Amino acid sequence: MSMAGNLRKVTSLGTVGGLRRVARMARRRRRRVDLSHPARSPLGSSVVNCVAYEYGHRVPACPDLVDAVERVRKTGDGFVWLGLHEPTTREFAGIAELFDLHPLAVEDAIEAHQRPKVEQYGDSLFAVFKTVCYVEHEELTATSEVVDTGEIMVFVGQYFVITVRHGRHGSLGPLREELEAVPDHLAKGPSAVLHAVADHVVDEYLNVVESVQEDIDAVETDVFTESGARADPGRIYQLKRELLELKRAVVPLSRPLLELADPTLRIADPEIQAYFRDVSDHQQRATEQIAAFDELLNSILQAHLAQVTVAQNEDMRKITAWAAIIAVPTMVCGMYGMNFDHMPELHWRYGYPMVIGFISVICVTLYRRFRRIGWL
Repeated sequence: MSMAGNLRKVTSLGTVGGLRRVARMARRRRRRVDLSHPARSPLGSSVVNCVAYEYGHRVPACPDLVDAVERVRKTGDGFVWLGLHEPTTREFAGIAELFDLHPLAVEDAIEAHQRPKVEQYGDSLFAVFKTVCYVEHEELTATSEVVDTGEIMVFVGQYFVITVRHGRHGSLGPLREELEAVPDHLAKGPSAVLHAVADHVVDEYLNVVESVQEDIDAVETDVFTESGARADPGRIYQLKRELLELKRAVVPLSRPLLELADPTLRIADPEIQAYFRDVSDHQQRATEQIAAFDELLNSILQAHLAQVTVAQNEDMRKITAWAAIIAVPTMVCGMYGMNFDHMPELHWRYGYPMVIGFISVICVTLYRRFRRIGWL
């Protein structure tokens, strides 16, 4: 049986002794499957890829999974890289038994929705990374999705590395190709893959931060235009919500990266640990930019609210000015409409023109005064 077929059996066997039965079936049938094929069908429902490496090079004719694990265990010259996408409990049970993974780490890898962290279980390491992806949109609205998040869990041992991905993005296929192009780096073992995954995740943080900045710049431009008071505040709130989602993914990763760079952590290769400090620096830069964006959005929101207040005050001044102008003819006409029997002006030949002229002069004077002080 090929490694792919064997892997399907391993993912379906979670009881003790299941691996022995898999090994016996593998010896009966040795048909090979090219595990470099990108399709998921020959590898099972959740397995994306499974490759064995020796001295940093892909093993072209890889044996079945159990034999590959036994081979790298005995020789110590390579490791197996198994990639999974949203595995179920049943699919992961046999793999957990084969690689002797801790039950708590297995539970976290299956259920997902974990906080970024690094945990050590005996001779193996379990790391959780939150992945982010910028969601393209033609125009930012109050309901636009800007940031999509996922997770990558990494199991690292002396002879294996298992990556478990959750979410619609964050494929590690291109990353695997980049690593295979540098066999000297890949020859350093599973810790080189762990560093590459961490660096890939943090680099994507910076890319998403740059894209979010363009949305913030667009909102800022709209707010500080002449019609800024009419800008939709929902867009600002939506950006703040999406920025909070990005912050939840980026900020908690600071401590795990420092732990991976700690020389007392013996699982990672000492030469690789120096690279984690560089990844930590990039993560800190993303964290600082997110904090700056949050402050900037607060300032934009306050500026927008101030513009709305100023616009409302201007409207109230205009209403007040026109009310004062209209009050003059209202007062005069109201006085003449009181129906007194003895009003000398009613029988005066020039009474009507004088009243009209009086009203016009007062109204024009008030209008020019209000225009001069900026109320109209």
